[in-house]
Amino acid sequence: MQIEFRNVTKKYGQIAAVQDLSLAVLRGEFVTILGPSGSGKTTALMLLAGFISPTEGDIRIGGHSVAAVPSYRRDQGIVFQSYALFPHLTIRRNLEFPLEMRGARAAERETRVDRMLERVRLKEFGDRMPSQLSGGQQQRVALARALIADPPVLLLDEPLGALDRNLREQMQSEIKSLHKEFGKTTICVTHDQEEALTLSDRIVVMRDGRIEQIDTPEALYDRPATRFVANFLGEANIFENPGFNMECDVTPPLGSIAMLRPERICIATRAAPQPPDADWRQFVAGTVEDMIYAGPMRKYHVRAGRSMVIIREHVAAGKQIFGIGEKVRLDWLRSDVRYLIT
Repeated sequence: MQIEFRNVTKKYGQIAAVQDLSLAVLRGEFVTILGPSGSGKTTALMLLAGFISPTEGDIRIGGHSVAAVPSYRRDQGIVFQSYALFPHLTIRRNLEFPLEMRGARAAERETRVDRMLERVRLKEFGDRMPSQLSGGQQQRVALARALIADPPVLLLDEPLGALDRNLREQMQSEIKSLHKEFGKTTICVTHDQEEALTLSDRIVVMRDGRIEQIDTPEALYDRPATRFVANFLGEANIFENPGFNMECDVTPPLGSIAMLRPERICIATRAAPQPPDADWRQFVAGTVEDMIYAGPMRKYHVRAGRSMVIIREHVAAGKQIFGIGEKVRLDWLRSDVRYLIT
């Protein structure tokens, strides 16, 4: 294991920001810690960075305990949401700084800075000041500075939170490319679900200082274990008392509730022919109460029984649009229904 949290607790007075956290991260893995404000995700990153010390437990990097090692002695690259570039230094000098701290010679520094500037597509910007760059360019400099000294571990603290949507998507691709190229063990903290799903090998969902669930992005989204994970990672239809009988192919666990993702549901007129796999589907009548156009997606809110069901479908030429008050039929594969603990 490259990184290990062993029963780590961090308390502020009587309040535990992180409680009994145990997590193992493989060498070269990209792991995102995801959760709402107050979940403990940032505290976990600050513990790993060495900015705060655990109240209980141990943190190990490369097999060695670092719980008592100060941050400046941990061989890690860190990227903050605010970028934390030195405003009085040029981009080149910002990149040289971590190499100077490690005693690299001038010729080596120049070579490595040139190579890194070219890698992040900022070769012509080395003599500019950070204030002369766009947000996306500053973020690329921050990533370059974190990587240039070749640390084994890279820490990302809400790295794209200050960017607009288009820039975030561009930088997500840039981070994925850099991770593939450099192969650094990476821990990223974010509250952005899309960011976590796009970047990660595994996602750690935290709640109230504890791990709620750990899994791959696909498994977490498709098979959430709890109601909290289902609602936090994307939209979810939760059927507690739906007003119709939920059909399923398995015996639901005792005390569980049914969940269905909005994109798994099909909407059609009530008179539409049944699909070829009708024997594996459940059909429910409903009435459209709202329709929201969101670019590539169209979202419906349909009253079915006692439930308000959310349906998401891709906008496509020739696809029927249903208006408010229209009587419709919903259907879904029974195998797409998941059962959650509360």
